[in-house]
Amino acid sequence: MNDTEKSDKKHYPAVWISDVHLGYKDCRADYLLDFLNSIECETLYLVGDIVDLWSMKRNFFWHPSHYQVLACIQAMAEQGTRVIYIPGNHDETFRQYVNNSLFGIEVHQQFIHTTKANKRFLLVHGDDFDSATRYNKLISIAGDAGYDLLLFLNRWTNRIRRLYGGNYWSLASWIKARVHKAREAIEAFENAAIHEAKKQGVDGIICGHIHHPQLKVVDGIVYCNDGDWIENCTALVEQENGRIELLHWSETQKVINSADIASIDKLTTAATAKAKTAA
Repeated sequence: MNDTEKSDKKHYPAVWISDVHLGYKDCRADYLLDFLNSIECETLYLVGDIVDLWSMKRNFFWHPSHYQVLACIQAMAEQGTRVIYIPGNHDETFRQYVNNSLFGIEVHQQFIHTTKANKRFLLVHGDDFDSATRYNKLISIAGDAGYDLLLFLNRWTNRIRRLYGGNYWSLASWIKARVHKAREAIEAFENAAIHEAKKQGVDGIICGHIHHPQLKVVDGIVYCNDGDWIENCTALVEQENGRIELLHWSETQKVINSADIASIDKLTTAATAKAKTAA
């Protein structure tokens, strides 16, 4: 890689991705490859469910682009990016390597990231919070018939959209956002994650697992979910000033949400004021 190629890439101190589900037919490895080839970072966090061992056990599938994602991550590690891997429930086999390294990639059960703004974030995949929710079957991405149907509809909707020149859009996320019990399950998961962050005395928490990208402040805790690369194609990035951004990456890239976590108290006040205005 020459200097010209490097200069074309956006630099971030840290980047978080999870729920890629390599080995699953609906993995959007094409968008992820485009994202990874567009950035460079000091630390890349893989926050679980990178490889979907559950899916491959049921029905083996492995597109060449899935290998290319792994090769890209390995190349980043070899070129000086610190890569930290926190296995999830779909790749839990790799938890046996916790506190060790695999091909230069560090494996941890959980991790504390300190931002450029000196804010501490707890990193976990999130499946530990299933027991705290009343509808954990709804939010565990276990490849059940209902979720597979959503993704089937998602896949064909986007094929039709492309025929008419449309960009990628997640029908699955749109449907889930309108199902009452699914919204309750997501809220219960988020509350459990925020509770864990308070318990561990950190400023925020970063997780994945439920395929619901989010960035918000609750009771002074910054809750971040980096989403997935099946439905949403989202990642979290840290800017040089410590600002956290949630990015969407398909044909059209955009910042979904951002937070200047150097001023968590101000964010909490602003969120409270916004809630009162909405009420």
